[in-house]
Amino acid sequence: MMIVTTDTIAGAEITEVIGYVKGGTIQTKHIGRDITAGLKGIVGGEIKGYNEMMDEARKLAIHRMVEDAKKKGANAIVGMRLQSSTVMGSAAEIIAYGTAVKILEK
Repeated sequence: MMIVTTDTIAGAEITEVIGYVKGGTIQTKHIGRDITAGLKGIVGGEIKGYNEMMDEARKLAIHRMVEDAKKKGANAIVGMRLQSSTVMGSAAEIIAYGTAVKILEK
């Protein structure tokens, strides 16, 4: 499945716009990550545990968006975006969304 952040795909013709597709997940912090984050807050630096958590969350949200698009008969997604928000003190939500389309590659 081709996924782009643009509204068009170079070298392909959009033959049908299917519509909005999305995927999301809510991830919570691990206690070990919280302890590390607290220490990094004091001394500064990258919080690798959080980076790994958010990377996994983005991959899962995109995977779920692709599954939504496949169910609707799409073979591409245009205008893909990622959004994150804090659900509560220890949890973050990641949403991937875009427009499912059918394309004909030239």
